[in-house]
Amino acid sequence: HLTVRFDHEVILRDINFSVSRGEVVAVIGPNGSGKSTLLQAILGLVAYTGSIAIFGAPVATVLRKIGYVPQRFTFDRTFPLTVGEFLRLSGVKPKHAHWREAVLAEVNLTGGEGRRVGELSGGELQRLLIANALMGEPQLLLLDEPTAGVDAAAERGFYDLVAHLNRHHQMTVLMVSHDLAAVAKRATKVLCLNRALLAFGAPDLVSTPEVLEQLYG
Repeated sequence: HLTVRFDHEVILRDINFSVSRGEVVAVIGPNGSGKSTLLQAILGLVAYTGSIAIFGAPVATVLRKIGYVPQRFTFDRTFPLTVGEFLRLSGVKPKHAHWREAVLAEVNLTGGEGRRVGELSGGELQRLLIANALMGEPQLLLLDEPTAGVDAAAERGFYDLVAHLNRHHQMTVLMVSHDLAAVAKRATKVLCLNRALLAFGAPDLVSTPEVLEQLYG
């Protein structure tokens, strides 16, 4: 029964769903449908009524098990910050001496610790943000429109990376997406959201013309 209001406007209305471990869930819907707000509520960043449990516990007690990649990451590209320094800013104690290198290798940025963040391409920056989220070895990864602003090749690489993390690390993924084709191929479940929950289930069951018309008009 998750509900979010900003002033007197209802952004999310009586949302009910459950995600199992190891699933890849895509959240789709038009602009302004509450997709980003849903992730923010899960992280405890916005006030809500109703209840949210992650791994059967209140969110505040399991935040260290959650990785988050925001929709937008703006910064001064002229600032002389290296990839390694950026990862150190996460505040997460490395698992071992070569943990940062291992995490960068996981996202196909091997040997990139000394590169300037401002010199990275859009796709490389997105992979760095995932590396930052992986520093704490999360069990749940929240991705807010992670492929916005990247080219088609970088987008394919990104979804391949998500599939790798899910398959090889049993990571549960909840991602906001506008790419219905990618959703159909990658997600185990699709959550159709337009302030209210319109449908939730396997991609072939919920991505019907009737649901999509109700979702997008």
